[in-house]
Amino acid sequence: MDLPTVAIVGRPNVGKSTLFNRLVGRKLALVDDRPGVTRDRREGDGSIGDVAFRIIDTAGLEQADADSLLGRMRAQTEAAILESDAVLFVIDARAGVLPADRPFAELVRRAGIPVILIANKAEGGAGMAGAYEAFSLGLGDPIPFSAEHGEGLGSLQDALREVLPEPDEEDEEEGEGGKGLRVAIVGRPNAGKSTLINRMIGEDRLLVGPEAGITRDSISLDWEWRGRKIKLHDTAGMRRRARIDDKLEKLAVSDGLRAVRFAEVVVVLLDATIPFEKQDLTIVDLVESEGRSLVIGLNKWDLVADQPGLLKTLREDCTRLLPQVRGVSVVSLSGLGGEGIDRLMQAVVDASEVWSRRVSTARINAWLTDALQRNPPPAVSGRRIKIRYGTQVKSRPPHFALFGNQLDALPKSYTRYLVNGIREAFDLPGTPIRLSLRTTKNPFEKG
Repeated sequence: MDLPTVAIVGRPNVGKSTLFNRLVGRKLALVDDRPGVTRDRREGDGSIGDVAFRIIDTAGLEQADADSLLGRMRAQTEAAILESDAVLFVIDARAGVLPADRPFAELVRRAGIPVILIANKAEGGAGMAGAYEAFSLGLGDPIPFSAEHGEGLGSLQDALREVLPEPDEEDEEEGEGGKGLRVAIVGRPNAGKSTLINRMIGEDRLLVGPEAGITRDSISLDWEWRGRKIKLHDTAGMRRRARIDDKLEKLAVSDGLRAVRFAEVVVVLLDATIPFEKQDLTIVDLVESEGRSLVIGLNKWDLVADQPGLLKTLREDCTRLLPQVRGVSVVSLSGLGGEGIDRLMQAVVDASEVWSRRVSTARINAWLTDALQRNPPPAVSGRRIKIRYGTQVKSRPPHFALFGNQLDALPKSYTRYLVNGIREAFDLPGTPIRLSLRTTKNPFEKG
């Protein structure tokens, strides 16, 4: 179903992201007392009662040069306005109408799109005077509202029902792709994540620039690659926790972790000019510990493409530095130039298939018999550890269980031997593999 689109706009720190979270019913957008937390447009499915819509949270509108970061943020907001069926123009009722509100009220009025004026933070008596003052903006009757407490939702529902078109029912079925393969793009700050996603979807949808750390929260975008639905998540750059003193950046990293947990495939994007930094390895460790399928992208490859044999060397480095995801796909690409995106997406689809693979119990036990003959488990206190049989208990990621006696005494080196054997025998490159060791109780042992 194609839902009508609603954009939330206004100057910084009037409560747009709190309103967005209220309408989508989840805390998807970062919220902080400081202005300017939101930089990219964030989208989600919102509803009030029987009124459903696609909602866009935008950066705060500010006057700035077009080439500056603030100017690019404003351009993103203006693009969101033009794409929408209606605009929620938000002011801070406690502060009243400020001079900064007026030029942007004129901007949305000129767009020729229905505007609903929301006087936010109007709970109690403190904000009502500011709500009445909002009449002076010439955008119609303001709705006294409290995004924090959910007051005014009934009035907003009525206003949206009047201005929004009926949803298009033609695309109600999701089709074979369902809701799409969930892919998160993660990496250190300034690895080029937003630039890559802009190139993938074919529009300047995310803010980019030379400044590191422009993206602050996880942004979700719907896309299609070769007829397959993809849900892309751009995330804030991840730095070492010891260097994260700022509360907002801690929130951004937390948001990135949530995107990793939500994803089916995670692309760890490295800067090819300085690959496999300690923080890159830490991020891969995180993805593996969360059990997500993984692809490594070497971005900015155009800057190092003149170095013969470099890709082979970096793949060997990957095998040496990341044995826990042995065989992971390492793809060279340029987000700025658009080179290598098809290779990257094919690797993503392949990684998803490996992650979801199931192996029959008969095949597992045939492999296990051979593995035990070639390298038997060691003895403990004169008694040899016995592994009797194995099975796969689940996939996504592949999880195997082995049953026997004294398995809690099995050395880690032998467990690694088994995991590597499973990876090689059943063609499971690059994916996390879980192995549970379950000791069967001896029925003749006195309890």
